[in-house]
Amino acid sequence: MAEAFAAFRQFGGLFTRRLTASTNLGLSLRPMSAFAQEEASKASPEEAPGHSYESLRVTAAQKHILHVQLNRPEKRNAMNKAFWREMVVCFNKIAEDSDCRVVVISGAGKLFTSGIDLVDMAPELLQPAGDDTARISWHLHNLIGRYQETFSVIEKCPKPVIAAIHGGCIGGGVDLITACDIRYGTQDSYFQVKEVDIGLAADVGTLQRLPKVIGNQSLVNELAYTARKMMADEALESGLISRLFPDKESMLDAAFTLAAEISSKSPVAVQGTKINLIYSRDHSVTESLNYMKSWNMSMLQTKDVMKSAQAAIEKKDLKTITFSKL
Repeated sequence: MAEAFAAFRQFGGLFTRRLTASTNLGLSLRPMSAFAQEEASKASPEEAPGHSYESLRVTAAQKHILHVQLNRPEKRNAMNKAFWREMVVCFNKIAEDSDCRVVVISGAGKLFTSGIDLVDMAPELLQPAGDDTARISWHLHNLIGRYQETFSVIEKCPKPVIAAIHGGCIGGGVDLITACDIRYGTQDSYFQVKEVDIGLAADVGTLQRLPKVIGNQSLVNELAYTARKMMADEALESGLISRLFPDKESMLDAAFTLAAEISSKSPVAVQGTKINLIYSRDHSVTESLNYMKSWNMSMLQTKDVMKSAQAAIEKKDLKTITFSKL
């Protein structure tokens, strides 16, 4: 056992050194051109107050709508240590932001994300702390749990989250988007459950959420076992994305239009709907109906019901109705 442990640590160190010297593992981290970086940052709105990050950019796109961008275009939006930490901070703040009702998440630059930043993450994963098998395992158990929270926090956030995906959505990108509520894609988008190609089973959400998103276990197994690309048309047909657009600009326009429509509704109704949809996904019909009874016995007492009913009677657009912050 001691010899195996020593060999594992030695391999981890060797792998890390080689990875630092060369990143040719199918996840491109080549720097983008100066022109591409300039285009990515051009005409950017101001950062939303309280949201200053290394790997993300958060802006107030419209009233009640926040735009969260994966913001490492020079690294293909690879998910480094800062990303795994900052996503949790960001979405916990959004969950508590009474002015925000909907979130759109997208990637800056040429693609949504190339997945895990192997150069930045390899030392932590391959040379974990601990001086024996039990302690290393304990450390990795806690570490993986923290990484899982990076995407679970999206699902736990009561505000609907719309993923707008262009170009590659690789590895951890699939974990991320399957935790979102709605997914739009561009014609050039593609999706890869890439983890088997780097010698591990996906462990932060894809294997748990993707089967429930597309409802086809055979297809999920094929994607997860082979790491093949699922192209945009197949993603639309399978239900991974709900709409397809010719380019990133038209997709973002549609995503923000949808976000504006959702944000015009009662936040009590919308956020209660999200919470109950997720609960129902993971529980029986009977359990979910009982949960719904308990939920609505208090939520039906909101003034939003009367305001919405009055607007319907008077044939007013809900956009003209003011709902209190939640």
